[in-house]
Amino acid sequence: MLLLLLGIIVLHVTVLVLLFVSTIVSQWLVNGEHTADLWQNCTSGTIFHCLASSTNEWLQSVQAMMILSVIFSVL
Repeated sequence: MLLLLLGIIVLHVTVLVLLFVSTIVSQWLVNGEHTADLWQNCTSGTIFHCLASSTNEWLQSVQAMMILSVIFSVL
């Protein structure tokens, strides 16, 4: 029983770490001089230029759910 409880705790801590990393990390997609993530799209060449991610409704809902999941996991 103790081993099962320890396994559950380790699994929950792992999920929390992955949640924080996936929300905070930049550059999910790297393609040559173009990088993209949940929050912004950047192009590097002679000038490094970043734009906010598109204003699609699904992307805004994903951003909101990621932020809410981090808040609720802390609570």
